[in-house]
Amino acid sequence: MKKLLLVIHLVLCSSILFGQNLSQEEQKLISEIDKNYTSTLALLEEVVNINSGSLNKEGVRAVGDVFAREFEKIGFQTEWVEVPAEVNRAGHFVATRKGSKGKKIFMIGHLDTVFEKDMPFSPYTLLNDSTATGQGINDMKGGDVMVFASLKALHDLGYLEDRTITVYFNGDEESSGDTYLSRKDFVERAKSHDVALGYETAQGFSTVTVARRGSSGWTLKTTGRQSHSSGVFRESVGYGAIYEAARILNEFREAMVGEEYLTFNPGQIIGGSDISYDDITGKGEALGKTNIVAREAIITGDLRFLGEDQKERTRATMRQIVEKNLNQTDAEINFYDGIPSMPPTDGNMELAAMLNKLSLDMGLGEVKPGNPGSRGAADIAFVADLLDGLDGLGASGSGAHAPGETIRLNEFPDLIKRNTLLLYRLTR
Repeated sequence: MKKLLLVIHLVLCSSILFGQNLSQEEQKLISEIDKNYTSTLALLEEVVNINSGSLNKEGVRAVGDVFAREFEKIGFQTEWVEVPAEVNRAGHFVATRKGSKGKKIFMIGHLDTVFEKDMPFSPYTLLNDSTATGQGINDMKGGDVMVFASLKALHDLGYLEDRTITVYFNGDEESSGDTYLSRKDFVERAKSHDVALGYETAQGFSTVTVARRGSSGWTLKTTGRQSHSSGVFRESVGYGAIYEAARILNEFREAMVGEEYLTFNPGQIIGGSDISYDDITGKGEALGKTNIVAREAIITGDLRFLGEDQKERTRATMRQIVEKNLNQTDAEINFYDGIPSMPPTDGNMELAAMLNKLSLDMGLGEVKPGNPGSRGAADIAFVADLLDGLDGLGASGSGAHAPGETIRLNEFPDLIKRNTLLLYRLTR
């Protein structure tokens, strides 16, 4: 309790640090965030303490129910969007208000985490006056709570009247199954808005995400002529499936390493005389002996890129390499789409400039567009070709996707305040 009181005291003191370039209304919003901060932290603790791994449908829905309870208190209509059965995920939480004034804002978060029910559970724990830990606390339940805290302050002061806001918290960002089916409603709703704002983890105050790389996958299968190992390399025997797989992977590296924003990672390889692979669980088995030339191999990997042109050029190069088979071998590669990229458009840069001015007005320092290569793929990319947008507006912390994930409580209140004023200026 002493630690919590110290955190709240530091928050209340921080308001006096802001610059004088804020309007009277904006100063009121800052005070409102301070007034609500105890309940904001309580909400964060509540949702962090619910396990909501992507495959834990009941847990994901339970987090959605908590947000439904809170958003309904501030005048939002809420609903649960079911996904087709073949997606095998919980669904998505949506909260809406509709109006005719200001820009129409589409706010993006996700309810799920990478921590499934069979993993050790880490509850919300206050480590010191500036840090708390817990599963998904910065990726991205902290960002979800920021969204609510900002909208509550705007609502309480009457600044959401006749405004259009859609809050869309996906239930399967960390493990999406069929992304086309799962994101269909998400994309359709975005089309009626002007700006998309994503609340993935912030990298401090000084950068904002105007571009993110996309993520896709590939599967390479190679075959060879099974034979006694003493004949390997002979014309009649050839090189076998594993040598062919090694050739292809090495040529991928030689041909494409070093291109900006491009990565291609072979995450798994299975080879031998007989293999099996389950593309749902990712588990595989191989049977082979050192004196047998391998008959088959399979490699699975991912491909990260910025822009469809880079993705398609890379795929074309990979196909060309795959086709140059070693003697007595064959190979095929298949690609599948995951999350598209978010290119750095002029509209995104304008939003970043707006956030920079706001940050300077608040006395929080300069904000610059971040390096797309430092961020993974995210849901905002599904609507990046429809709307101008920013991402990385959420909570700050460290250790995402790992035990001991943290949130920086010393930065959390000011990030909420900055976000609240950004929404205020956009909707004016």
